Amino acid sequence: MKKYISIAFLSFLSIESFGQNLKFGKQTFELHNVTGSIIEFQGKKVLKIERDLKALPFDEKNLETTVDDRHYARLLGIDDFENGTIEIKMYSQIQNPSPYAPAAGFIGLYYRIAADDSAWESIYLRPKVGRINNQMARNHAVQYFAYPDYKFQTLRDKFPAGSYEGSAPVMLNEWITMRLEINGETAEMFINDLKYSSFIVNKMLGKNKKGYIGLYVDIATTGYFKDLKVTKRALKVKKEGGKVGDI
Repeated sequence: MKKYISIAFLSFLSIESFGQNLKFGKQTFELHNVTGSIIEFQGKKVLKIERDLKALPFDEKNLETTVDDRHYARLLGIDDFENGTIEIKMYSQIQNPSPYAPAAGFIGLYYRIAADDSAWESIYLRPKVGRINNQMARNHAVQYFAYPDYKFQTLRDKFPAGSYEGSAPVMLNEWITMRLEINGETAEMFINDLKYSSFIVNKMLGKNKKGYIGLYVDIATTGYFKDLKVTKRALKVKKEGGKVGDI
């Protein structure tokens, strides 16, 4: 049977310290190095989160070691997500003033998060470059990574270009629906109402095979989230398809 969990926004609450909770009816989000509040945005109640730079500092000269880290809002109640679907509506803005000039509106999902934050996997977006008039930049609109061993720069250095990054028709300052289909070692990302996926991870690299789910933002991003749905499923065994040759 499918199990759905949705965000219910009932009241205003602001918490600015690690390990504190935002409670909404039957749902609870635990803040990990982010500040969080429930606000009215475009006529709807939404969850707003931003990275807490006091709790977890950022160093522009040491990017990979200080980004894609333990800064997210953890959904409590599901600690064993392994395979299935995660869907979220999210809206990314660049903070003004921005603490990081190249910021791209980093926003997305963590999944299979270990209880002690020692490992997880993620797919997130850089909406600023999603529809930019430059193909090379567009190719960095989507990012997969596996914490702690395979952050973005390590993946770029150790794997062929495009193995763990891709393009997607997204942009800042607009609602984006992201749906992840997680199955064994593979992940597929669908954007908005598109029939076909925009991004595929053929082999995920994470150490932790099941765990929590989280809402992620990084440096200089104000992220708004609503309508989170989680469906757990058993592993689907896929039939072997034809091999892809040279193109």
